[in-house]
Amino acid sequence: MVRLGTGIGWRPEIADAVERMRGIDWVEAVAENVCPGHLPASLLRLRERGVTVIPHGVSLGLGDAERPDAGRLTALAERAEALGSPLVTEHIAFVRAGGPLTASARLEAGHLLPVPRTRDALDVLCENVRIAQAALPVPLAVENIAALVAWPGEEMTEGQFLYELADRTGVRLLVDVANLHTNHVNRGEDPAKALAELPLEALAYVHVAGGFERDGVWHDSHAHPVPRPVLDVLTDLASRVSPPGVLLERDDNFPEPAELERELGAIREAVELGSALRGTTVPTDADVEVAVAAVSTTACADVSVADGAAAGAAGRTPERTPPGEATRQRLGLAQTALLSALVAGTPVPEGFDRVRLGVQARALASKRADVVAKVAPELPLILGSGYRAAFVAYAQGHPMHAGYRQDALDFAAQLLRDGRPGAGGARRELHRWWLDRSGPAPRRSSRLGLGLGRAGRSLIRR
Repeated sequence: MVRLGTGIGWRPEIADAVERMRGIDWVEAVAENVCPGHLPASLLRLRERGVTVIPHGVSLGLGDAERPDAGRLTALAERAEALGSPLVTEHIAFVRAGGPLTASARLEAGHLLPVPRTRDALDVLCENVRIAQAALPVPLAVENIAALVAWPGEEMTEGQFLYELADRTGVRLLVDVANLHTNHVNRGEDPAKALAELPLEALAYVHVAGGFERDGVWHDSHAHPVPRPVLDVLTDLASRVSPPGVLLERDDNFPEPAELERELGAIREAVELGSALRGTTVPTDADVEVAVAAVSTTACADVSVADGAAAGAAGRTPERTPPGEATRQRLGLAQTALLSALVAGTPVPEGFDRVRLGVQARALASKRADVVAKVAPELPLILGSGYRAAFVAYAQGHPMHAGYRQDALDFAAQLLRDGRPGAGGARRELHRWWLDRSGPAPRRSSRLGLGLGRAGRSLIRR
């Protein structure tokens, strides 16, 4: 087990501040935002000072019905090696659906969506994790996610699902206490019960982040201060086990460095309080009930958690019959139906909360608008105050299928096809922007540098 200490999520916007912070033992960088051959100078300086850097993946899709993409795994492995990392992390989530497995159009969520806690989904997830473990040069840890919606017909609690995942694969766990709080507000799930069910001996490290509540829904924004209830969950966890590492995540709306340091101080205090309580708390009836259930489950399992962890440390995983293609297809069809309802406006699958799905769909469209504005900042400048409304309207009928950069090009192309913006300088500038980035050989230096699609060629012919 790697002892990490106190860390913070490294982001370019706060790179200078992170370098100046005292008491930072390690940082975590979003894997997809780091190029192995051109590591940011800030990360190189941190490494030279002995600060550990861990790549945190967000797009692998371990919970997808399809097997992990070999190219994505290779890229994640390259980043771990370039950074000299002791482990890599990813999420227990699905991020895309459709394609050949379901004979339907491939869809991308641009977001981490929950997998159903069913035997089918667990079987697929376990095999996907094993594939990833075999392709990576260092151990893998996987993170629980926040969710607005719950799948109907789930067969396990989150704690039971994660226990079996670790039991069968030996994978380590990245426990996000902010996500446990989010699921408490949004899905009525008790964080204490989840912690009591988790195999905390498999804990790699802990995430802490902020969010906000609106109309009874908790939004895991990573752009707001860490609230007291999240710190309380962290204290509960630290009262059960000494966390190898604890990290503050902040992805947007960055405060002054002094405020980040105050949050890190509050996190340290929450861990210290939990450590002081360790061994002095009396188990509740619920804890005893959970422990008995866990023992019963383990007695019936093929492999114990300890055996699974030992197998993972030895570079192998416990033998288990892999899921058949029929299992993957069942899961793929269910995920495609849900994702299509969220991003393409198709009917809501039976058993889902329609109101919550509406909230999630609007959140996904808003997130797409935000990310496209970052990867193509010229678009909001060209379209002015009408950018967001235009993009959200576009997103409702045009699912993302090839990432955010292509999404920006597709959005611009659709506006031009629709005769928007109206005649004038804005339309000419949008057309020029699109041509510069869509041609097989862009006429000017391009932020996006993307190939020309069929829709783009038709625009040029016009």
